[in-house]
Amino acid sequence: MSASVKKKHRMSISHSAVLAGVSGGPSYDVPGLFVADYSIKVPLDYSGELPGSINIFFRIAVSRNKQNDTSLPYLLYLQGGPGYESPRPMDASGWLKYATNCFRVVLMDQRGTGLSAGITAASLELQGSPENQARYLKCFRADSIVRDSEAIRSALLLSGPDNGNLGNSGDSRWSLLGQSFGGFCCATYLSLAPQSLAEVLITGGLPPGISSPCSAENVYRRTFQRVLGQNAKFYARFPAAEYRARQVVSYLISQPNGSITTPAGNTLCPRSFQLLGLQCLGFSTGLERLNYLLESAIDPSTGAVSQRFMKDFDTSMAWDTNPLYAILHESIYCQGGEAAHWAAHRVRENEFKDEFDAIKATHDEKPVYFTGEMVFPWMFDEFKELRKIKPAAELIAQETNWPKLYDKNVLNNNTVAVAAASYFEDMFVDFELAQETAQSIKGIRLFVTSDHLHDGIRENGSAIIEKLLNMARGGVLLR
Repeated sequence: MSASVKKKHRMSISHSAVLAGVSGGPSYDVPGLFVADYSIKVPLDYSGELPGSINIFFRIAVSRNKQNDTSLPYLLYLQGGPGYESPRPMDASGWLKYATNCFRVVLMDQRGTGLSAGITAASLELQGSPENQARYLKCFRADSIVRDSEAIRSALLLSGPDNGNLGNSGDSRWSLLGQSFGGFCCATYLSLAPQSLAEVLITGGLPPGISSPCSAENVYRRTFQRVLGQNAKFYARFPAAEYRARQVVSYLISQPNGSITTPAGNTLCPRSFQLLGLQCLGFSTGLERLNYLLESAIDPSTGAVSQRFMKDFDTSMAWDTNPLYAILHESIYCQGGEAAHWAAHRVRENEFKDEFDAIKATHDEKPVYFTGEMVFPWMFDEFKELRKIKPAAELIAQETNWPKLYDKNVLNNNTVAVAAASYFEDMFVDFELAQETAQSIKGIRLFVTSDHLHDGIRENGSAIIEKLLNMARGGVLLR
C-alpha cells in the first residue's frame, strides 16, 4: 500500500470514530447573520498513545439572506495563532460579510483554544507532572487541527447532523481560508487530505521552511531583520516616542531589581517592555497604537510608570488567557528530529544582542527597539500565569520527536486550486521565505502586495477574499 493511500485510510478511520459525538447548541441571529453552534467529540491523541477525547467547538455563520439556500458550499476559516480561538461574529461586516454571502462559514475554535478544550495554566496543571503536561501539549499542533477539521467536514458533508439549517451543496469537499498560522494549517491540510478540499485561500500564511526538520532559527534570523525595519519606521513617524521609550526604561532600571510588578502580577522590566512590539509593530494602525501607549506611559506628577500604562501592558500580553501561543509557538516550525531549543532567544543573543539591548540604548540615548513575534524563555519567569507552566515549556523547547507537518511530494503534485495573498512588508511571515514555499505548491496563484501588512484580512478582508477566489477559480487569467 502506498504512503498516500495509507494516509487517506487513517483519515477515514478518524471520521468513523467521531461521527457519533456531534451535538448541536443554540442558534441565533446577529445583525445580518444567522449563527448556529455545534461541538464534536474527537480523540485527544490521533496516534492513540494517549487515551481520552476532547470536544471541538465550531459555529456556522451564513448571511440571513442566504439562510435557507441549501446549495451554499462550506468554507472553513482557520484562525491565526497558534493558540487563539476563532473570531466571534458580531455582525455582517469585514471579510465575513463577503464570505457569508458565498459560503456557510465554519468558525472552529482550534483545539486548545476557546471552547475547544481551551488550555490555561490551571487546566494544564490538571495533567499532573511537567512530563505529562508536555505529552498532552504535543497533541495540539496543526496535524491534529487538520484531523479535527476532517471530523467536522465528515459530519457536515458525508453524514450531517439532522438539522435543516446546515445545508449541503452535494459536494463532500469544502473550501479553506487560512490567516497566518491558519495558512500553515492549510498547507498541512493540503499534505494530509487534499482530496477533501475544493479550493484553498491563504492570507499572510505561507509556512516557511517546509522541507526543514526545524526552520525556527532561520525564520527568526529573517524576522528579526523585519522587526528592525518596523522599529525604524515607527521612530521615523513618531520621533517623540524615542525619548518616551527611554523614559520608561530609565524608570524601570532605577527600581529595585530593575523592574516593577503590574496589577496583574506580571514583571515589567526593560526586556518585557520591548514585547509591546508583538501587538503593535506589524499591524495596520499598530504604530499609532504604540505611540499613544508611550505618550501616557509616565505619570507627569510622579515621574513613575503610570497605572494606565501598566494596565495597557497587561491587556496587551495575552499569556494568562492564551498561554498555548507561548508554549507551542516555536514548535510550529518543527517537523522532524530537531528541537526548537528557544531559537528566537538564541538568534537574539548571538546575532542581534546589541540592537535589542534596551538598557544600553537608553544609556547611549539611542532608540529602544521593540521585539516582534518571538517567545523567549525568560517570559516564563516574568509573566504570572506562564511561571506555573515553565517546566512543561522547557520540555517542549527541547522536544525532538515531532510528526511531519508537510509532505513536499504531495504539494509538488498538488491539484487543488490554491490562491495566496503574500504581503511584501509582512513582519510575521517573511516574504522571501514565503515565496520559497510557494514554489513548492504546484499551481498556486499569488497575490503579492505592499498595500497591507500581516492583518490585511482585517483591514480589507472582503476585497482580498474576492480577489483570491477569482484567482483560484480562474476569473483572473494567467498572464
